[in-house]
Amino acid sequence: MSQNSTDPGHGNSVASWTTVIIIIVAFSIGTLFFWLDVPAMVWASAALAAVAPAVGWVLKRAGYGVGGEHTKAH
Repeated sequence: MSQNSTDPGHGNSVASWTTVIIIIVAFSIGTLFFWLDVPAMVWASAALAAVAPAVGWVLKRAGYGVGGEHTKAH
């Protein structure tokens, strides 16, 4: 089955996985520090989660996104 050129794919790329992992780690750390009552670290983890999409965008622009020049399948 060929992939339609308008099909956005499933996001299986270094850029998307890096973004998701950063967000998961940020929320995990934020949850831990929320329960430990350390507000500064909760806000720091929220900032980390907010930066994650920018990291994904930079990786995508560098060719690590879906169909990028540094991926397995171009």
